[in-house]
Amino acid sequence: MILKIILSLIAIIFLWLVFVYNKLIRLKNQVKEAWADIEVQLKRRYNLIPNLVETVKGYAWHEKEVLTKVTEARSKAIKADSLEEKAKAENFLTQTLKSLFAVAENYPQLKASQNFLLLQKDLTDSEDKIQAARRFYNSNVRDYNIALEKFPNNLIVKFFSFKKYPFFETEEEAREVPKVKF
Repeated sequence: MILKIILSLIAIIFLWLVFVYNKLIRLKNQVKEAWADIEVQLKRRYNLIPNLVETVKGYAWHEKEVLTKVTEARSKAIKADSLEEKAKAENFLTQTLKSLFAVAENYPQLKASQNFLLLQKDLTDSEDKIQAARRFYNSNVRDYNIALEKFPNNLIVKFFSFKKYPFFETEEEAREVPKVKF
């Protein structure tokens, strides 16, 4: 009788461990999938920037400093490895894009260019999609991190080497989508 109770307890504990482990793996994979969504949107934005720079260069060729900053910021964002580096580089890139659009306001022919307008629309759309992907990622990170901290899950987290994921946050001033006033 005691043996059956002990075996039942061991079976219940084992099933609980399997359930918690599988749940944490599912949540971890959802975080990775959400990050992949962000990377897709960032790549889309990175691909738009050279065309935007070339378009502005055609009208405002003497604004080399701004164009160089945008190009360098894009390069740093592409090369960033960790999530923290990526967030910092993305914030800097957003700021440089704002300065590029501010420069563009001084050139009426540029603001009227169909190519520039299309690129601006695509970039704004891309920024919106990045924000949506960032919210999705951060909600998955929140759920995963909470699951790691919950009792009794936290008893097995260290045993299986689960680690928290950081949120992908932006600086306050970088949260605004770059816009051009016409």
